[in-house]
Amino acid sequence: MHFVSPWYKFKHRSDEGTTKNHGGSIEQVVKNIAMIKGILVTAFIFFEGMLFSQPRAGHAVDSGYAEVNNTRLYYEVAGQGQAIVFVHGSFGDRRFWDFQMSDLSKKYKVLRYDLRGFGKSALPKEEEVYRDCDDLLALLNYLKIERAHVCGLSYGSFIVIDFALAYPEKCLSLIPIGPRVAGDDLNEFKANSDSLRPTIAKTIDLLKTSGRKEATDFLWTGDNCLSRSVQSSKALDVLLKMGYEYSWWRHLHPSKREYAFPQAIKHLDELKMPTLVITADYDLPICKQVATTLAKGIQDAKLVSIKGAGHIMNMDKPEQFNKAISKFIRKQGKFTGTEIGL
Repeated sequence: MHFVSPWYKFKHRSDEGTTKNHGGSIEQVVKNIAMIKGILVTAFIFFEGMLFSQPRAGHAVDSGYAEVNNTRLYYEVAGQGQAIVFVHGSFGDRRFWDFQMSDLSKKYKVLRYDLRGFGKSALPKEEEVYRDCDDLLALLNYLKIERAHVCGLSYGSFIVIDFALAYPEKCLSLIPIGPRVAGDDLNEFKANSDSLRPTIAKTIDLLKTSGRKEATDFLWTGDNCLSRSVQSSKALDVLLKMGYEYSWWRHLHPSKREYAFPQAIKHLDELKMPTLVITADYDLPICKQVATTLAKGIQDAKLVSIKGAGHIMNMDKPEQFNKAISKFIRKQGKFTGTEIGL
């Protein structure tokens, strides 16, 4: 097919009009001007689209696999500046951070990755002893990230607290959200911790008897404490998609995964880096209790509660969450008081 320029069509039509009516007419002139304007507007929209649809410098996502610590970890990095690493929760993968990646990478170097056994990363070996905190250290070294703000959601908060205790020199700050901590099964936490166990037990039973779709549907839409904590339809969509695609490996196989600090809750006073603990109005009771414990036990820790959000607060209220993270990083140590409501 042969492309014919709109300008050629206009000129050809004008020449024909001039031949038929040498003097031309006001009517024809008006039509010609309107046609020229239309061509110019169309061209502007076309070229503007080409220009602004391209990724902006520094915001393109660099993804790949890191062969580290006897495993293969999938990662994504975007942006420049101080590094933030996001560690996801259970029943999903790096997509827990979909609402942070594009926004925060405008100001920071953002790293998210799939834990061993999740997403695109390699599955663990049943006989192999490993620690997620060591995987994270190896990944940071692989990417030549000297220090980072480490942020973990729920299951990820176990990992970032363990990492901060094991490798404090790598932490610019610690940000546990919807937090849990190794050792929070002590008697004082038992009542709130027990309220979550039946939900997980029924989910795993459904997984084994009916499959991952039925397990995922119950977990995030059934009558249980986790589904009731989800406050956003956009969050629910992502949670369901991740669950349908999740391997559920750690719930179906024995594992020798370990913590560097199995009783991290007894070592909170050893954490000296700036710390921001984030919970939410509709967070799980056990996580609210742990958040208060962390804020009291870690020196100068700040506690934030996200209004109108549930356990997956970074997805329920991403604007408020991202604002809290950015404010903390920008003004570390300059908050007044111990709690900030958002």
